[in-house]
Amino acid sequence: MDTLAVVLEQPERLSLSRLDLTPAEETDVVVGVEWSGISTGTERLLYTGEMPSFPGMGYPLVPGYESVGRVLEAGAQSGLKGGERVFVPGARCYGEVRGLFGGSASRLVAPGKRVIPIDEELGEQGTLLALAATAYHALAAAPETPPDLIVGHGVLGRLIARLASLSDGPPPTVWERNPERAEGAQGYPVIDPDEDERRDYACICDVSGDASLLDALIARLAPGGEVVLAGFYSKPISFAFPPAFMREARIRIAAEWREADLHAVKALIESGRLSLDGLITHRQDALEAPAAYRTAFGDPACLKMILDWRSCS
Repeated sequence: MDTLAVVLEQPERLSLSRLDLTPAEETDVVVGVEWSGISTGTERLLYTGEMPSFPGMGYPLVPGYESVGRVLEAGAQSGLKGGERVFVPGARCYGEVRGLFGGSASRLVAPGKRVIPIDEELGEQGTLLALAATAYHALAAAPETPPDLIVGHGVLGRLIARLASLSDGPPPTVWERNPERAEGAQGYPVIDPDEDERRDYACICDVSGDASLLDALIARLAPGGEVVLAGFYSKPISFAFPPAFMREARIRIAAEWREADLHAVKALIESGRLSLDGLITHRQDALEAPAAYRTAFGDPACLKMILDWRSCS
């Protein structure tokens, strides 16, 4: 059994290739992928070659960890059944070609325990589950202090803002310099940081991935405040000690989402409390993957690009 997959052969060299799939075992499922998302965080770093040393790194590799499809075959011990629509957070099933994270393919093999059944009606929006879980994880470590400032109004920033707005307190403020990305807020203000005079934020959540911002963010904290680093940073992060010392600032790094986060946001989405509307802005047939990646990484109007694999089945 084989598959058509996006392969990063080396930095800035991407192709669609036919790859052999690892045979499925009794605990595995074979999934026919319908849609997969392109990450403008980790996948951009893989594409440009700026990804820091990371377990499983190396080229060639199949990227992607945001896939939605249908179970074509279900092993007797997989816990799933044929025909179910599922979310797959990546796969490692391509032999000598690395799967980091391995979801951008027309067909894949994955352990049933990693695959999450989703509502039929969710459709292509199911590709956003991993980002929603990332946003949830960034907030879950300190649920009593949701961020009152979020830096960046991309998809992850919007999801964090939507989740933070579910609390009983006032909605967060979001900083965004790009006017094209300032639109689309749902009940919270989006402003240019130069227009913000506040210096008393209790919790600032940065999703920009800009390692140079930390001093500016610490200067906006109230005493005892916290900065949560929820982006992915390719360069070393440093900060001036005296201002952080004077504020007794705390700095927290939000790590990768966990399975519990995925189930928590799935419940919020299915209950209607968390909306995924308006986050997918661009779609491209998977056969045009190289052009789709260029758009995803180069067009500031592109919040989220998804590849449509249905013509490749």
